Amino acid sequence: MLRQILLLTCIIPFIVSCRQKEAPPNIILIMCDDLGWGDTGFNGNTKIQTPNLDLLAGKGVTFNRFYSASAVCSPTRGSCLTGRNPYRLGIPNANAGKLKEEEITLPELLEEKGYATAHFGKWHLGTLTAKVKDANRGRPGDASHYSIPSMHGYRRYFVTESKVPTYDPMIKPSYFDTLKGESLRYGWQAVEADRETQPYGTRYWTGIEQDEKENLDGDDSKVIMDRVIPFIENSVEKGEPFFSVIWFHTPHLPVVASEEMMTKYSRYSHREQIYYATISAMDRQVGRLWKKLEELGEAAHTMIWFCSDNGPENRTPGTAGPFRDRKRSLYEGGVRVPAFCVWPDRIEAGSKTDFPMVTSDYLPTVVDYLNLDYPAERPLDGISLKPVLDGKVERRESAIGFHYLKRTSWVTHEHKLISTDNGKTYELYHLLNDPGEKNNIIEENKELADRMKKELTDWIKSCAESANGADY
Repeated sequence: MLRQILLLTCIIPFIVSCRQKEAPPNIILIMCDDLGWGDTGFNGNTKIQTPNLDLLAGKGVTFNRFYSASAVCSPTRGSCLTGRNPYRLGIPNANAGKLKEEEITLPELLEEKGYATAHFGKWHLGTLTAKVKDANRGRPGDASHYSIPSMHGYRRYFVTESKVPTYDPMIKPSYFDTLKGESLRYGWQAVEADRETQPYGTRYWTGIEQDEKENLDGDDSKVIMDRVIPFIENSVEKGEPFFSVIWFHTPHLPVVASEEMMTKYSRYSHREQIYYATISAMDRQVGRLWKKLEELGEAAHTMIWFCSDNGPENRTPGTAGPFRDRKRSLYEGGVRVPAFCVWPDRIEAGSKTDFPMVTSDYLPTVVDYLNLDYPAERPLDGISLKPVLDGKVERRESAIGFHYLKRTSWVTHEHKLISTDNGKTYELYHLLNDPGEKNNIIEENKELADRMKKELTDWIKSCAESANGADY
């Protein structure tokens, strides 16, 4: 009898482990807002403390050459959910266009496969109300940009239309300490009890014309994670795999931090203290998420992707590291962002790759891993990263296209062709030899440049046709 008990004690954990590995993985997409390539410890930052992000990056694969699909937020976010370039989606800029119901999204595909789906934090893919004034575009009686998460496959959501202060997200002070560099645009030290405040002008939405009223104080990243954790716990309790999108507002302006949060950065300027503390607060919530996954026994069985939506905002302490330019630019500093993927059941820990990747690759990768159905006739701009993550491919054969306002670029495994004036002039860089884009080599490589121009022009034409409804 004792032998049987001991045998069962050994076999049951093995059976459970096998079942977990055979079951579809949980999937979490985490994105920061305006976090620069050089703003994390795992990419070499020695000022900003990001121990939890560094820990997770070490448990998976760090992407040294990961691109946001655009140089600003809304377009990149559309690419994450559809696998398609934002120009193709008709979302050319922040606060422009919306995620159309005709688009095929990751949450829709995963919900059909039995996943619990939820979106938390920033949305920025359309307005969330047509009855009240809200954020950048929400207006009474105006549904022209109305596009809420439940229209795209999400069962649950807790979202704002666009930016909010990173602490006490629903309020702003009635005055600012300009001597310390505080302002409505940049940010401020968290409001104390005796300081007058007023509404910031936005809301967290949880349903059709339903906004949240409770638990909206303090660090915004915690406010978000307070909703993520119960969703995950509930999904695990029901035995459902879950798909959770967590789009932090950090460190998009206005950055706001409490005095307690700022203490660890007291040797820096007031503006730097607020900025750095905001990022560390977000990092703390990522650690809280990982700890919960471990407690639930789901950590090894969860695929987590982390990135930023574009490069760092101008005139902030954020850094793009060694790369040229910042947000709103198609040079590397505007679109090369910090990123990693951790999936202990599948991905070897502690690895790094220089393979070029983009946020449009999310959907094709998940489709490939889970054998999901996706119509062959619908153009995708991303590719499956499964062969890369499985260690079978080291070179990207398909180029990555970018189109933002008057700027376009065409990025191959080795080169970048870029125009900043609607194709009137071009520059060419060898990114493997010159990642800082200091040496324009177009004059000595005209044949290559002409070939890349033709490919870029054809791609732009294809995207324009899609944006005009050809794919629907």
